[in-house]
Amino acid sequence: MAGPIPQTFIDDVLNRTDIVDLIDRRVKLKKTGKEYTACCPFHGEKTPSFTVSPQKQFYHCFGCGAHGTAISFLMEYDRLSFVEAIEELAHQLGLEVPRESGGTTNRVWQEQNQPLYDLLESIARYFEQQLRDHPAAPTAIDYLKQRGLSGTIAKQFRIGFAPPGWSNLVDQFKSSEQRALLMKAGLIVEKDNGQYYDRFRNRIIFPILDRRGRVIAFGGRIIDPNDKPKYYNSPETPVFHKGQELYGLFEARQALRHIDRLVVVEGYMDAVALARHGINFVVATLGTATTTEHLN
Repeated sequence: MAGPIPQTFIDDVLNRTDIVDLIDRRVKLKKTGKEYTACCPFHGEKTPSFTVSPQKQFYHCFGCGAHGTAISFLMEYDRLSFVEAIEELAHQLGLEVPRESGGTTNRVWQEQNQPLYDLLESIARYFEQQLRDHPAAPTAIDYLKQRGLSGTIAKQFRIGFAPPGWSNLVDQFKSSEQRALLMKAGLIVEKDNGQYYDRFRNRIIFPILDRRGRVIAFGGRIIDPNDKPKYYNSPETPVFHKGQELYGLFEARQALRHIDRLVVVEGYMDAVALARHGINFVVATLGTATTTEHLN
């Protein structure tokens, strides 16, 4: 079990974080004198009562009373736990999170898998770009429109497109390090002759995010009805265990400040389709029965 994060490190992260920049990337701020203001992201209002002080590195809302540091803002706005918020700030600063006695295993695991997280994020952006720019993308876009999905919903869930062809990812991520990570992520498959081919081909792509919003895997849905199977996910990897993950949980936490209930559906398209109608408290299992880990 990981040990506690030293208080000195937490203080250092807060001192080095620009709270104005952090919040402005999520809520557009306007400079007013020595402070910055905006309509509060934590309660509905028409007149700005939310202030951010760069000198104090603190935010406060005179309407609802919300206040705190960069850590508490991430906990409230990004729906992160205390530790997750510190880890996110540290990552933005390029710092490793130290642990007191007992934390070595956790730190080593994070160091080992950070390159995998980084590559998965790059691949998610690649798939998103293909949905916008690839010559074959209109077929995928037409399908999404037929299902009633708007560009806004597609952007919210970061829906992408894996083009036809056997080597799009293989050709896009060419270095030996990237090739090894693609194998580790289960996104390419090695043939008997030592060559590789892409796992996802001519499919609509649904990135699967963890509670922190990191891409950990992908789901793909066929466009050509002759392809099989209709849906499948990335295989199990060091960062993805389908029996423990719920598609749409991060998006639900982003959409709702307080989640009073969750509806569990079968697949990612079900979750996205309900979100289109404003039903944001929906998550989907990933081809498994609902487990105790899911409920936790």
